[in-house]
Amino acid sequence: VNIQMENHASCVKNDLQKSRAAFCVLVGVTGSVAALKLPLLVSQLRQLPGVDVRVVTTEHAKHFYNPEDVSVKIYSDKDEWELWIQRSDPVLHIELRRWADLLVIAPLDANTLGKIASGICDNLLTCVVRAWDTSRPLLFCPAMNTAMWQHPITAQQVSKLKEFGYLEIPCISKKLVCGDEGKGAMAEVSTIVSAIKQYVQKPDESS
Repeated sequence: VNIQMENHASCVKNDLQKSRAAFCVLVGVTGSVAALKLPLLVSQLRQLPGVDVRVVTTEHAKHFYNPEDVSVKIYSDKDEWELWIQRSDPVLHIELRRWADLLVIAPLDANTLGKIASGICDNLLTCVVRAWDTSRPLLFCPAMNTAMWQHPITAQQVSKLKEFGYLEIPCISKKLVCGDEGKGAMAEVSTIVSAIKQYVQKPDESS
């Protein structure tokens, strides 16, 4: 078992070796139906020159996409606990924080929005957020049912995230999967990719 664990640790260390040239984008995905767009988001991000992508998923998000359709490594809670056996072992949420130049949470469901606004860190993704280096961009894309979006606490929590310095990619109005029409759908993948692109094109490269 220990040999397996050691192999797991060295695989993770190798996977999160940072290449100097790459701009590393970590995609957080939570349990909203919009998580089904994860494969599309990842493939479009990978088309940006010089961008390296990894995914951190919550357990509920796994319900909405097929990991075989996602062309990069997906990390989940299980990886965090399998990685750490003794004091010298890497802590995955810290390794991911070090690796990533930008974190985008797409979709950010109502539950995880509430957790982040309150500082709760009870899974791999929320631990990464809690440990996040706020000098680096964190973008969030809310997605939830219209009735949940309209709950008064939602606006309070979104503004709390903005106070932390995180950037909202606002949700849009459309007919939701549940049949309701109104605001709450995740921003289009193209909108999210455009927002990220602004950070990838660093000023010193464009001069």
